[in-house]
Amino acid sequence: MTVHQGTHRSIERPLEHAELPGAMLTTTAARALAVLRISTGLVFLWAFLDKTFGLGYATPTERAWINGGSPTKGFLANVEVGPLQSVAHTIAGTWWANALFMVGLAAIGLALIAGVGLRVAAASGTLMMALMWLAEFPLARFTAGGDPTGSTNPVVDYHLIYAVVLVALAAAYAGHTWGLGRLWARLPFVQRHRWML
Repeated sequence: MTVHQGTHRSIERPLEHAELPGAMLTTTAARALAVLRISTGLVFLWAFLDKTFGLGYATPTERAWINGGSPTKGFLANVEVGPLQSVAHTIAGTWWANALFMVGLAAIGLALIAGVGLRVAAASGTLMMALMWLAEFPLARFTAGGDPTGSTNPVVDYHLIYAVVLVALAAAYAGHTWGLGRLWARLPFVQRHRWML
């Protein structure tokens, strides 16, 4: 607390000490990041909901998780390229792979939409996207069977773009605009464990 001309004014400690560049974020930029955060959160949450309930888009009702379907089997069992091909086939449809994948989708989606725990969401989402990138392995030009992979870009694909978006949202405190990020950051537990921001 500091005193200015006889009045008491509380000056909050900044979340992090930003160095130039980046000392200023316009209101429009903050709102754009909030829209990006919520939109990205809906991508993750929608994938969770569709795979859980079989909403008839990517997942038919009969293959829904709640109806005994596997959210990982279709993707991992069809991996035809890369260094993780045999690993993907081995873990496809296992209970723990299904559970980790679905919990990850739901938690990342909810964290992004609410604007809380963005550092954890960025780290776990980046790991998930990196593993999915390795499973699809866009660097490969041909499958194990010799067919063309049809990879549109051998390096930068949507998995890596999502990972970069997650990191940028966490670094920019995107949960503070149209989210619960400011309230979350004030919680004593989060103040003691800054990685939870």
